[in-house]
Amino acid sequence: MNATPLVWAITIGVTVAFFVYEYFAHVRTPHTPSIGESARWSVFYISLALLFGVGIGIVSGWTFGGEYFAGYLTEKALSIDNLFVFLIIMSGFAVPKEHQQKVLMIGIIIAIVLRGIFIAVGAALIDNFSWVFYVFGALLLVLAYNQAFGSHESDPANGRAVKLMRRILPITDDYHGGSFAVRVDGKRFFTPLLLVIIAIGVVDLVFAVDSIPAIYGLTEEAYIVFTANVFALMGLRQLYFLIGGLLERLVYLAQGLAVILGFIGVKLVLHALHINELPFVNGGQGVDWAPEIPIWFSLTFIGATVAVATVASLIKTSGNTVTDPATPSKQG
Repeated sequence: MNATPLVWAITIGVTVAFFVYEYFAHVRTPHTPSIGESARWSVFYISLALLFGVGIGIVSGWTFGGEYFAGYLTEKALSIDNLFVFLIIMSGFAVPKEHQQKVLMIGIIIAIVLRGIFIAVGAALIDNFSWVFYVFGALLLVLAYNQAFGSHESDPANGRAVKLMRRILPITDDYHGGSFAVRVDGKRFFTPLLLVIIAIGVVDLVFAVDSIPAIYGLTEEAYIVFTANVFALMGLRQLYFLIGGLLERLVYLAQGLAVILGFIGVKLVLHALHINELPFVNGGQGVDWAPEIPIWFSLTFIGATVAVATVASLIKTSGNTVTDPATPSKQG
């Protein structure tokens, strides 16, 4: 796949333009999106992502098209997990409904910037050190274990970074509209909204560590990695308000992600064995018995895993009452 500097420039420019439009059209004026508004924009962004994948398939071949769709599906599943943590942060800090769009927008932009940095670093490592596939594979297997058996009860509102900021900075008890800082009796104070952004930034960093090795296990094309991440994050704000309390019903999402991450981890290790340049593996020539898992199988496996985890979750929680995740639960 040949993504020229011009293609990269156009892609990044269009991405920036979309977020500028979103800010001025939907976020600048504080409001809580309706279900209809959220549904229309969610369908638009998902359709746009699918059309882009078809375009890659037509222009560059369906091997790359399949890699994009597998990457997009994986990143979308991970982004929904990310969204669930955003929900916990919103609730923990009691963010007013009308300002949650602004927080989500900033959180998504931070995520794209961090993932862009990780993508560049990952591409450089892969180009120069083929053994990094072993590292990525091992990391994904550890992450898969943590997803399946680790504790998911942590409270980002009381994380170390937030506690440190509370000790360093003067923070008001209450929100002051959508402001990050205010003057009270002539003194400058920061509002809890700044702490929310710090918590989301820390979460974004953690999820970037998860997502980039995962998608590099499906494709080595940095352009596909970047666009799959961007399209997975686009529309995440609208999806937050659309699916509402259904987030709380996805009880098997962590297990589904664990299966996906574990599968990609094994795929990466097999790929590393197949193309290995390390001298202690068959004289640096790789091994014949290590199969290359085809992209069609990866796409099918990931899609089936997401479907099974979602259906099983909805069946498991079919009798549960759906609550509004945008409703704050306690004061930050």
